[in-house]
Amino acid sequence: MRLLLLEDDVILKDSIEEFLSAQNYTVDSFENSEDAYDAVFSVDYDLLLLDVNIPGTFNGFSLRKALADENKNIPTIFVTSMSSADALIQGYAHGCCDYIKKPFDLTELMLRVRHALKSNCFKTQDDILMLPDNYRYNVTTYELSCNNVPVSLSKTESEILNLFLMNRNRVLTLETLYEKIWDNNVDAANARVQINNLRRKLPKDVIKNIYGLGYRLDCR
Repeated sequence: MRLLLLEDDVILKDSIEEFLSAQNYTVDSFENSEDAYDAVFSVDYDLLLLDVNIPGTFNGFSLRKALADENKNIPTIFVTSMSSADALIQGYAHGCCDYIKKPFDLTELMLRVRHALKSNCFKTQDDILMLPDNYRYNVTTYELSCNNVPVSLSKTESEILNLFLMNRNRVLTLETLYEKIWDNNVDAANARVQINNLRRKLPKDVIKNIYGLGYRLDCR
C-alpha cells in the first residue's frame, strides 16, 4: 500500500514516515501542498494523510477538493490541531475517511490507516450518499431527504450523522461521540437526547444502540 503524507512539521513528518514504513507501507512525504498535488498525478496512492494548515497554494481541505475536482477521489485522513465541530464537519464534507487531532499516538494513527484502507470510506455520486428506505444524504450541504422530501436536521444532528457515516458499521462509543462532537463539553443525558432525536429522523434501526458500548450505524 502506498501512502502520501503531507505535513510541514519536519519532526512529526519524519516520525510518521518512519513508523508507517516500519509497518510495511510505502510512504511519500511532502511539506508543500503543490508538491503533494503534483505527486498524485504521477503516482497511484491508496491513501492520503493531509495536514490541514500547511504552506502553499492549498490547505488540506482545499487540496482534497482540488483533487476530487480532477476525479482523484482517494481515501483521505486529515491530520490537524483544529478541534472545533465546524472543522470536523468541514473535513468530512471534503470527503475524508477520518479526522485525527494532534497530538496523537502513532499506534492510533496506524489503526485509523488500516481501517481507512479496509473500508471504502464512503464514495458518493454528485455528493449524494444513498441510505436505506429511499433516504438520501448530501455530504456537501448536509441535507437529508426521504423520497425527495427534506428532513430537517439541526447543526449538531448533522455533525453526528456525518461522524456515523464516516464510521459506518463500526461501534462509536459514547466517549468518542462526546469528544468528537462536543469536545467533551456536554451532559451525558443531553448527548443521548440529541443522538436519539437523530435516530428518529432516520430509517428504523439504522443507528443501533449497542448495549454497554455505544452506537453503530448499519449501512452496507
